[in-house]
Amino acid sequence: MEDLKKLFEMGLKFHGHKCPAMPMGLRAGMAAMKALGVDRAQNKELLVVSETGKDHAAGCFVDGLMTATGCTYGKSNIEKRYFNKMAFTLIDQKTGRAVRVSLKPGFFEKALASPFVQKRKAGVQPQDIEPEITDPQVERILGLEENAFLDIGAVHQVEVKQGKGCFTAKRCAGCGELTFINRMRVTEEGQLVCIPCSGYTA
Repeated sequence: MEDLKKLFEMGLKFHGHKCPAMPMGLRAGMAAMKALGVDRAQNKELLVVSETGKDHAAGCFVDGLMTATGCTYGKSNIEKRYFNKMAFTLIDQKTGRAVRVSLKPGFFEKALASPFVQKRKAGVQPQDIEPEITDPQVERILGLEENAFLDIGAVHQVEVKQGKGCFTAKRCAGCGELTFINRMRVTEEGQLVCIPCSGYTA
């Protein structure tokens, strides 16, 4: 419980507002780590493949996942699939062991019918929703047994593809900005340019 309390406080500062979905992601991430028997990532030891999206309720779930697992966009060890599901797979990149975790459908249906979500549907910003609505829901999620709201799949093996970090950068012949060479493009004249200056999008 002490670890959960510390992580929740850290997640709250990182996330920016109190809501039910962030602690859902926090608890789900911790459950996945427990299933794999792994610690929070310091670098790229773990990978989160999230099935969430961005144009739906409860996208805040991902901030909870990042807080719990240490998988971040900065370290490039979290990916989003945009399936708009409240689910993700956690992968141990050393061993290839993986586990998929999702919110139980019945639990999430009830969460979407909650007073908090009704306020959000009415256009109220999460930070402006009354504490008497938000706090009991958050406390409930923090105190629930894992099997009351999470479906934790079987641990299985996946193929792990790890790239090497690029440490070499050159100035773009177009804009002059320093750019890591693994994403630069070569012009017909043989000059190295960044993607925006190349005219391509990838």
